Amino acid sequence: MAFEKLSQLAVETSAKALEVVLQTETYAQLGLVVAIYGCAYVVANRILRYVPFLGARSATTPEHPLRRFLTKLGELVFPLLAILMLSIAVNISASTLGQGWLVRAALIIAMLLVFNEIIREFIKNYVVASAFRWVGLPLLFLHLVGILGRLVEILESMSVTIGNIEVSAYGLLRVALFGSLLFWLGRVSNVTGKDMIRRQEQLDFRTREVAAKLLEVVIFVVIFLLLLQVMGINLTALAVFGGAVGVGLGFGLQAIASNFISGIIILLDRSISIDDYIELEDGRTGIVRELSLRSTTLETFDGKDIMVPNEKFIVESFTNWTHKNKKQRYRVDFSVAYHSDIRKLVEVIKKVVADHPQVLSGDELPIEERPDCEIDSFGDSGVNMFVEFWMHGIDDGKNRVGGDLLLLIFEAMREHGFEIPFPQREVRVLNKNFTVAAAPVDKP
Repeated sequence: MAFEKLSQLAVETSAKALEVVLQTETYAQLGLVVAIYGCAYVVANRILRYVPFLGARSATTPEHPLRRFLTKLGELVFPLLAILMLSIAVNISASTLGQGWLVRAALIIAMLLVFNEIIREFIKNYVVASAFRWVGLPLLFLHLVGILGRLVEILESMSVTIGNIEVSAYGLLRVALFGSLLFWLGRVSNVTGKDMIRRQEQLDFRTREVAAKLLEVVIFVVIFLLLLQVMGINLTALAVFGGAVGVGLGFGLQAIASNFISGIIILLDRSISIDDYIELEDGRTGIVRELSLRSTTLETFDGKDIMVPNEKFIVESFTNWTHKNKKQRYRVDFSVAYHSDIRKLVEVIKKVVADHPQVLSGDELPIEERPDCEIDSFGDSGVNMFVEFWMHGIDDGKNRVGGDLLLLIFEAMREHGFEIPFPQREVRVLNKNFTVAAAPVDKP
């Protein structure tokens, strides 16, 4: 019995489908869809021809993020034009032919394909892209076929009242979906915006960093306010409540606010830049690798990162070795025996130090920047001397020069016959009658 009903239903469905296929209106709709796609293709080619920045991107040269974004938009000109024309054709087909189901079906398929293409081109994170495909595409399909409204009514009916607050399944689902979307859009906007700002070579480094930090704060505030709207929280009441709570939070978050303001001041007063070599008041040193709203990251030569709160650079003193001048002066100390020819030694050491590739030397330099060897003091065992020199960068890490120069000085002194002194003591016996008796030797 059931098999007969299924067979009858299949026959009726086939007959109805055949009837629809044989209708003149069906072929008219099909021709309209083909004509729309042909027209959209021609118009899209015209637009891409007269708007060159929407054209195909070069595979050999790096592109600006905005240029990449516009190029991807150019690839969507044709399908978007087709969707626009299909949207108009749905009403035209319904009014002239009495039906528009085929045009509407073509419109739905085109919108789903464009949405999937947008996900593929603009969302590179695999998890986020999968979420949009498996959640966004079904929701879009339900909306286009008119089922989403009834589904929302069912979810709203599934609610729980807690005091004066009513929580529905639709509300929770809406906050989860739109919250995830807003945070993803905020992160993408933040990364893209910072990249675009930092590519503006006509602006100096500090101006770019200030603009990037301000953009990050603005995006965070906007996302937070939009999320509150999605959650249905009244912003007017929140403003009154926030004014009262803000005073209390001000004391609790005083350190965070202080570091944030200090970070802005550091960027504006140009006291610290990326790649500066900083020595803190407690003796720790490192190269500035990152400036954030809360702290500054110093990288030491032994591979460690020091996270320094920005407030320390405002309230405490520090030394910036390479802020305005990358050239630094160093000295290497050594000693020589008293009977040495000091004048000859000075010339030998000057030449040895000047020959080092990282030491600044030459007649074109001012005399105070050329290598110089001098006497420091007269020691107990020899003459204490030093050699001063200038170099670019810091004498540490990859630029470690002091150890090389000590080795070169040692070799040069041995080659030219100079002695490095060592502690010596002279013992004088004042009592002339004093004798030292030999120690007895035990016989076996």
